[in-house]
Amino acid sequence: MSTENSEWERRIAAAWADFEASSDESEEYAERFRARIAELAAELPADSPVGPFERGCAFDSTGHSDLAVPQYEEALRLGLTGYRARRTKIQLASSLRNTGRAAEGVALLEPELSAPGDELDDAVRGCLALCLSSLGRDREGLGLVLGALAPHLPRYQRSMANYARELADSRQGSGRAG
Repeated sequence: MSTENSEWERRIAAAWADFEASSDESEEYAERFRARIAELAAELPADSPVGPFERGCAFDSTGHSDLAVPQYEEALRLGLTGYRARRTKIQLASSLRNTGRAAEGVALLEPELSAPGDELDDAVRGCLALCLSSLGRDREGLGLVLGALAPHLPRYQRSMANYARELADSRQGSGRAG
């Protein structure tokens, strides 16, 4: 979105902030929230990828992964780029996993491991780990999670990073990893 849409960005952010602050978990509240997001998305041009992205997020956040998937796919098809595109891939992979399509989630996220890094790197690894686990590839998933955790540790970073590589490669280590 460009700067002339900063008012729209402020309103969508406010809608999400209200949702995050609410303790109401009723389906009625969820329906009102989804309608609010749909109204905001309807203000965008028909070919804007941001509308389906936001609708997908609203479905996902209210427990409807099955309805989020086509919205995320549409956002990517329409050419969503940048930070929202990366978020879409993470969220789509999670929703695919939730709907029994974990292998598609893995295929979507594996290229993100070599994408330029940002604050979403750990989320990519965490979601990919869940997808791998759903496919019975727990060792690889654990390796990804340990790799994401290692830089945040006050000590043992090298050891954890080595263990992470060992697990992610799905090889049994016989020697010392640290």
